Amino acid sequence: MSPRSASVNEELRRRSRERLLQATVELVDERGYEATTLADIADRAGSARGLISYYFPGKRQLLQSAVHRLMHLTLREALEREPRTEDGRELLARAIDAVLGLAVGHPVLMRTHMSGVLQAEGFVQCPEQQELALQLRTTVERYGSQQAEVDYPLLRALLMGAVFAILLPGAPMPLARLRAELFQRYGLDWELGVPPGGDPPGGTTYDTREVLGQSRSK
Repeated sequence: MSPRSASVNEELRRRSRERLLQATVELVDERGYEATTLADIADRAGSARGLISYYFPGKRQLLQSAVHRLMHLTLREALEREPRTEDGRELLARAIDAVLGLAVGHPVLMRTHMSGVLQAEGFVQCPEQQELALQLRTTVERYGSQQAEVDYPLLRALLMGAVFAILLPGAPMPLARLRAELFQRYGLDWELGVPPGGDPPGGTTYDTREVLGQSRSK
């Protein structure tokens, strides 16, 4: 039998890594972070325990990469769903709804992730985090930003703050209120993206061009 080519080996490593990331998302969602062991993750992924150490420095780094993968896959699905669009306002609305939806749909996972980010580890600079950053930055550019290097970090911070507010134990803020605030900030009409149902709090809509400082006549 001839040895596998470098490209085949690379593809096998990629799939193995993705199985570990997917297993991490599933198990932490089901059991929580503390009750999920690296052995559990390897078993769910059908991988050898040693592969986790090969790909990731530790459990916290594995979790962050797994969540960033979930986020960028969810964001890409939202941006590319039918009907496809090049409307920057619609794309930004979809991005906001996708991220807020993860907080609602995966509260245990996202709360654990936020806790890790707020601790000493900070962001893990992994391929999944870089892909997420690229998608958000590109969305900001397609929305019409002329200063993406400034506007992208602001969007990221606002989304993180909204996710934290949704997940705050004992005093969570409603998704609709947070969505309305973000949509107001970016001049997005309530019906864009995937509205959670009902009218916007306050019932007010805004024009993106005003937020960007552009003339209505353009």
